[in-house]
Order: sequence, then C-alpha cells, then structure tokens
Amino acid sequence: MSPTLLMPIRFTGPHLPDPRLVAVGNLLAVLDGSSLDDALAKMPPSLAERDRALAAELSYGVCRWHARLDALIGLLLRKPFKRKDRDLGALLLVGAYQLLHSRVPPHAALSTTVEGTRGLGKGWASQLVNGVLRRLQRESGSLTARVDADPALRFALPNWLYRSIRDAWPAQHQSVLEGLQARPVMALRVDLSRVERDVYLQRLLVDGIAARVHPSVPSALLLSEPVAVERLPGFGDGEVSVQDAGAQLAGSLLDLRPGQRVLDACAAPGGKTLELLQRAPDLRLTALDIDSDRLRRVADNLARAGCRAELQVADASDPGGADWGKRRYDRILVDAPCSATGVLRRHPDIRLLRRASDLAALACRQAAILDALWPLLAPGGRLLYATCSLLAQENARQIDGFCERHPEARVLELPTKPGIRAGGGVQLLPGVDETDGFFYAALLRAGAS
Repeated sequence: MSPTLLMPIRFTGPHLPDPRLVAVGNLLAVLDGSSLDDALAKMPPSLAERDRALAAELSYGVCRWHARLDALIGLLLRKPFKRKDRDLGALLLVGAYQLLHSRVPPHAALSTTVEGTRGLGKGWASQLVNGVLRRLQRESGSLTARVDADPALRFALPNWLYRSIRDAWPAQHQSVLEGLQARPVMALRVDLSRVERDVYLQRLLVDGIAARVHPSVPSALLLSEPVAVERLPGFGDGEVSVQDAGAQLAGSLLDLRPGQRVLDACAAPGGKTLELLQRAPDLRLTALDIDSDRLRRVADNLARAGCRAELQVADASDPGGADWGKRRYDRILVDAPCSATGVLRRHPDIRLLRRASDLAALACRQAAILDALWPLLAPGGRLLYATCSLLAQENARQIDGFCERHPEARVLELPTKPGIRAGGGVQLLPGVDETDGFFYAALLRAGAS
C-alpha cells in the first residue's frame, strides 16, 4: 500500500497560528527529516498556550499513528496529492487522527479540518477533504479492518522495525508493541538522599497530583496524568526530576562508591548525570557530549539541583590528547547513541525518521566508543553500557563482540527486576516493565583496583 506522502515539503502557509495547521507544518518538517522536538520548538510564539498544547498533541498523535492513518487515507483517495499539495495530505492525516484517536467531537474535527483547507489557501479542496473524512467516519470499522490485516500497519510501524521487534522478542512482542503504541506515563525520580519516596508521594497527593510507586524501581513514581513541572513540589531545587523509571537504574547498576572518579561519556540531556551525583555527591564526575547545545542542557539540569561536574564538549570515541582522555576512571557510563527503538512512545517521530540502514552505522559508532573508553577504565573498575534500543544488534550482540575483542573484560550479572536476561545484559521492555525500553550491561576490567 503506497503512502500518500512520498516527498513532503515544509508548510509555510499564511495561517500558522491555527493549531491544526501548526501540526500540519510540524508533520511535514518531520517527514523532511527534522526531529519533532525541533519542530515543536519552532512553533509560532504568537500561538496561545492552549493552542500550543493542542498543536503538540496533534503532532505527537499523527506521528504515533502515521503509517496506519496514511494507509487509511490512501484507501479513500483516487490518487496521491501532487507535490505542491502535500500539505493537504498532511491536513487529512491531522483530521483523521482527530476522528479516530482524540477527544475532539467528530463534528468539530470535520469542520476545523475542512476550514483548514482555506487556511492553506486551498479552499478548492474543501469538498474533497470533507468527503474523505466523512467516509472515514462512516466506514471506519471496515477500513481499519482492511488496514489492520497488516500487523505492521496495525502498530503503525515500518515493516523492518515490526519484524525486528517481533523476531527479537517472540514471546513478548505483542505486549511490547502495545506498550510502544501507548501514551507515555510521566515518571518522576525522587532524590532519595533528601526525601523518602513515600513522603514525597504524600506531598503530591496533598497537592492534588495522583501518583503511585513503581513496583520495582525504588526512586520512581508514576503520575496518573502529566502535569507541568512547575506544579511538582521541590522540582526547582532538584528534589525531584522527570525521568523514566528505566533510566533511573544507571546509578545503582554502576555500584558507585564515595570519592570515585566517574566518566559519563554521552551525557546529554543530563538526567543520568544528575542521578549519579545525587546518589553520591562527592563523585569526581566528568560529563561529555559531542553537541555543545545539548551539553548546555546538562549544565541546566545540574544547576537546578545545585550539583557540579566537569563538562566537556568531546567525542567519546576519540579521547585523543584531551585531559579527560589521560585519566583513569573507577566507573564509566556509556549511554550510547542508538536507534531509540525502545522510546517510541515518548518520541513517536522516530517511526518516521529511523531507517533499517541506520543500524549498521549506529552499531559501529557504539563499538568505537566502547573500544576508545575501555583503556580509560582503571583495573577493577566497572563500565556500564546502556541503550534505549530493543534490538540485539545494538545490545547483546554488541557486548558479545566487545568481549571477543577484549578478553580481559568480565560481564557482571545484573538484577532482572525490572527486565529480563538478554545475553550478557538485561533488557527492559515497554508494556512489560512499566518503563521505556532500555538495555544495560556491566563490564568489569580484570585486575586489582
């Protein structure tokens, strides 16, 4: 089934302050290769807060369901739109999302989408858009049954990714795919050095914020509904942070000790960096990132909590003659660049941006970082390798290959609550562990410390 949007163009129409047309522009930007975060950051400043929230909801939703919505619209169009009218195709996807997946009343979804054709300066298409969406509304049952016969489309995934997840996790793939399709839960990490989790939970409940404890991550709380961070007591001084429960395990798996020298090799945006420092405040921690803008986010994260670290713009695969590359570290965290297939529910644009051909380059990059940093680990030291991927090529097989190249490395057994054993590491699965999809493996460098 061929998509209706093959060569999308950016929307630059005259009515961007309309939130639905902002979502059209955001979608086309993503289809052109931009991240959704970047597109959202460029939304018009004149957009009212309520409209900004609606535009974001529509943008996330259409990205999350894009492949399925596109297939449905494809059944209702006689032919794809011409290149110059691809904004109409995007508008139809926004309308279809509202009809099938949102709380927008159907009459409002229809009328605002039809009105959107005039906002695009293409009122001539109003009857076409009206007809397509009304037919989708009338025949949604039969149309979705046809599309959902293809399991990849049912979960709005590219075929290669659907097959990869199914084959990697045959016993769990149904739950994993459903978990990836769900809206993400807002998770909090409580700084346990300052406040007990149950005490902080009670503060939330007093403030009218419903939450519950994570069943197996001691620092994690899960909110019933997302809230603005300004509403979270103690957020401004770092008492609590927004962080997925699975990402909160890095500190415990590193087995930190007082006064250790630690390298956080791929630190941005800094959630794990802050967690390490709050777990052991006297650490001598160096945090690297190759992107200076992203490293500033690490600085902001640390400043909020009053924590300090040495921050360096650097390529972790090339220690070279840099000062940080001349040291020996007791602990190294490699939160490696990866396919991000485990965080699709939080970053649905990855469905549209990632390609199967990306995996080989990512695996090479991961191996290069591991090989470059391993000599910096002191004898008896521990390196924790982490990804937010679900794919063995980046996870278990990456660790197997590393150990073949470095026989002095010893794989340490990690706890599997949450998670399941995956080769020499542990895999957390969305839809199973109440976390995003993370992989962790711990390597010990042989020799006396």
